[in-house]
Amino acid sequence: MKPIALLSVYDKAGTANFARELVGLGWEILASSGTAKALADAGVPVRDVATLVGGGEILGHRVVTLSREIHAGLLARDTTEDREELKKLGIPWIDLVCVDLYPLQDEIRSPKATR
Repeated sequence: MKPIALLSVYDKAGTANFARELVGLGWEILASSGTAKALADAGVPVRDVATLVGGGEILGHRVVTLSREIHAGLLARDTTEDREELKKLGIPWIDLVCVDLYPLQDEIRSPKATR
């Protein structure tokens, strides 16, 4: 079974190169929709997290990877019981996470920011 990396980034610069290197090392890439699109556009094989969680982002893209399936893949212990349960549920074991944050200062200054 290939190791799985979950990528969900705001700043996509360099992400395709990083993901391409992981794929070259035998990794499978799972990504949030925006990141998945950027990777696919760059020719990187990627699986959109929406295929795992049953839908895309909600609430203005603020809720993307917050799901039972993603959390289970991240929080499962390396035990036979947890691995078997993940397999039964069709949830992948997630080995690596690559995320960044929105530029908070820019978001705060935006007229669209909520208060």
